[in-house]
Amino acid sequence: MQVLVIGRGGREHAIVWKLKQSPKVTKLYCAPGNAGIAAQAECVPINEHSFDELVAFAKEKHIDLVVVGPEDPLFAGAADAFEAEDIAVFGPRKDAAIIEGSKAFTKDLMKKYNIPTAAYETFDNFEEALAYVRKQGAPIVIKADGLAAGKGVTVAATLEEAEDALRTIMLDKAFGEAGDKVVVEEFLQGQEMSILSFVDGTTVKPMPAAQDHKQIFDNDEGPNTGGMGTYSPVPHIPQSVYDEAIRTIVKPTAEAMVKEGRPFRGVLFAGLMITPAGPKTIEFNCRFGDPETQVVLSRLESDLSELFLATVEGRLNEVEPKWSDESAVCVVLAAGGYPGPYNKGDVIEGLDLASESVVFHAGTAHDKEGRIVTNGGRLLGVTATGATIDEARRKAYADVDRIRYEGKQYRTDIGKKAL
Repeated sequence: MQVLVIGRGGREHAIVWKLKQSPKVTKLYCAPGNAGIAAQAECVPINEHSFDELVAFAKEKHIDLVVVGPEDPLFAGAADAFEAEDIAVFGPRKDAAIIEGSKAFTKDLMKKYNIPTAAYETFDNFEEALAYVRKQGAPIVIKADGLAAGKGVTVAATLEEAEDALRTIMLDKAFGEAGDKVVVEEFLQGQEMSILSFVDGTTVKPMPAAQDHKQIFDNDEGPNTGGMGTYSPVPHIPQSVYDEAIRTIVKPTAEAMVKEGRPFRGVLFAGLMITPAGPKTIEFNCRFGDPETQVVLSRLESDLSELFLATVEGRLNEVEPKWSDESAVCVVLAAGGYPGPYNKGDVIEGLDLASESVVFHAGTAHDKEGRIVTNGGRLLGVTATGATIDEARRKAYADVDRIRYEGKQYRTDIGKKAL
């Protein structure tokens, strides 16, 4: 089987790494890929949004399966483009990817089908949003409606922060059209948990829970990022709570999308808050999370290509994914200054010394001399497994210490909540 993975981040590197282990996959391509992916797949210099070129390449190379990694091309219709040419593609169509592409759509969907989530209001007028925020008070959550690369959400501890967030999104247009509308939500307290599930429309096969660390600094301080690290399982959240989340949130959402005429096929990512009143939905994503993918796929014992095909062909009910009892921890190494402005082109050293983990590349590239250099905000996901979270942490951080580059920054507390 010949497979084309679309994307260039840590999530795509983890997907390529897992597919590479399948005896059924004879050839792997990645468009456009990165410096780490290049060691395991043939990288093709085609942008994720160049659908005509991607479809032509898939036809030329007789690709049997396309896997779309990022949310932007999915929301722009990547899956539709391949389906139109009868090319098997893993990822939801545009009309289902809206579950991530519009927070207002998703909040309205949850309200309609009584799926637990935070109370909210939606606004396209700055003055009205401001008046509502002042009436509600802080803490409060401000979200850009559209796709903002994981950075369009502000958990405002004060009214001043909330007002600044509204101005940044609606007036300064920091996220472009994604900020034409905002969702203002009640602040939920509790533990966060991510559940990714394979969904083929009607059948849902959940993956083990993971917990992400969004803030840039230790102890969940500083601005939100795309994710600074994850671990799986989440031992301090009981199995009964996980089961409740599947029963009251994940499965009803998949059913709701079918009822709405937008059947979801791909990975449905539920970002949850475990509140005193039970699990509530923070957000849905239409694809594998990053860096959740790195820890969850590290625990997958089944053939990933078979799970992808079963999802695409609507026969997920015939397969049962197998998961390791081991724990996995991923520590993200970021460029200095991230999530603000950061340098590119700094040489990364010590990657060959990382011996206790798998280092998934995200924002990396090769320079003219063939050296691996920084090329993004989040650079590497140092991912280790062990019998316990503690053992996996020790291995991951040992390798983190071996990797060097200018301005290296990372959190030192990934997985500590589980200890």
